[in-house]
Amino acid sequence: MQQKPARRALIPIGAALALTAAALIPTAWSAHAATPDVTVLYKTSTPATNDEVDPWFELVNNTSSAIPYSEITIDYYFSDPSNETYDFGCAWAVVGCSNLTGTVLPLASSTSTADHYLQISFGSTAGSLAPGANSEDMELRMWRADWQNINQANDYSFNGADTSYTASNTVTAFENGALAWGTEPNGTTASPTTSASSSPTGGGTTGASSGVLFDDFDYSSSSDPNVAAHDWTVRTASGGPGVTGATWSANAVTFPASTAAGGSHVMNLAASTDGTAADTVQSEVDSTSRKFLNGTYAARVYFNDAPTTGPNGDDVNETFYTISPLAECDDPNYSENDFEYLPNGGWGTTGPRLYTTTWYTYCNSPYSQDNSSTSVVESWQGWHTLVETVMNGTVTYYVDGNEYWSTSGKYYPREDMTIDFNEWFINGYLSSSTTPRTWNEQVGWVYYAGNQSLNTSQVAANVAAYQHSGTSFTDTVPSS
Repeated sequence: MQQKPARRALIPIGAALALTAAALIPTAWSAHAATPDVTVLYKTSTPATNDEVDPWFELVNNTSSAIPYSEITIDYYFSDPSNETYDFGCAWAVVGCSNLTGTVLPLASSTSTADHYLQISFGSTAGSLAPGANSEDMELRMWRADWQNINQANDYSFNGADTSYTASNTVTAFENGALAWGTEPNGTTASPTTSASSSPTGGGTTGASSGVLFDDFDYSSSSDPNVAAHDWTVRTASGGPGVTGATWSANAVTFPASTAAGGSHVMNLAASTDGTAADTVQSEVDSTSRKFLNGTYAARVYFNDAPTTGPNGDDVNETFYTISPLAECDDPNYSENDFEYLPNGGWGTTGPRLYTTTWYTYCNSPYSQDNSSTSVVESWQGWHTLVETVMNGTVTYYVDGNEYWSTSGKYYPREDMTIDFNEWFINGYLSSSTTPRTWNEQVGWVYYAGNQSLNTSQVAANVAAYQHSGTSFTDTVPSS
């Protein structure tokens, strides 16, 4: 198979629920004191199967200082594979029902017992929880909008035996976005055992930070001024990869409202065609600055096995990758690391297939390539957390916390790269149908931690910390 590099737009050969920014790396996976700042007490009076969920909470301040309620969120985790719509109610709360809000959100990294959570947050009028004080009752309710029964038996936070207030480690509390109490479904826990120095499986070692990038794409459109202000370029320049003569359109990049990845929007990259080059549109978004090298790269990505509209059959590529320009044929400094999902295969191979590829170099004419790659024939339809660590001479790829592929030696990146996403059709492999069809890839968030090797749980915890604190974008990565 002749696998093409993911993007060639930068090759210089011959041409060309409230959000606020923050500039701190979250400490959700850092060590905590032996006594947590807060404790969450939980009880319920409902059986495992019921027409509503009744999680009641009390919050205890274990410190010698008052804690503003507005700095605290409480998360109750549950499993809802059918993705139902829920309503929330507060029956009674000493702090005042008008001073708290319940919101159902999807988990960035789901488990067998949790894919959503009910988040309780507090307004500024709630005041503060005094030192050593107990908030007393928060009698809360959640029910399906269609009032069908809910089976809680497999829910991470549910415990039918807790009919009186009990400290619950499966209900978490965050203070200013940092995990302060409990253990999340992915195993992240507010205890000294989650210190970064413990080097958990799949990464976990750290060096001196060289900045962090986080974005969960809270934009109105591709022309939103914040897209460029946040250092993203939506591609409109012609050229490869993809169908010769196709258009790269800014209109093919949209930001629909969605809480599927924990934020308020997702980025959607569309590719459409009727089988002709003149009516083929592809999409790409790139970081404008080339300043990323050693560290951890991650994205929450939704892959599709079929077009959203129209017939199936095209060989299409759905990607998340990093890349540097090719200065000359067989440029020895060229660097590129790829996640590429080919639902119908490509270049003569069968699909669905997910490639991870680390490039040393290539030449367009005469064509040659030098890379290290692997792929697995398996459907990856749906949301996945893609993580790539580039540290200490080794590039390792992870999918949903599982190691997928690792390379080292000459394939290790040699120069700073951009972070990129695109969706495009493989040239010469469009189906013969003349019926218009559109493919879509979605990206919920992107994250980079410079000079740090983090595992998927740590990435998810840091992303959750940003989203809990209402931070939709931050970039402290220095320019090259």
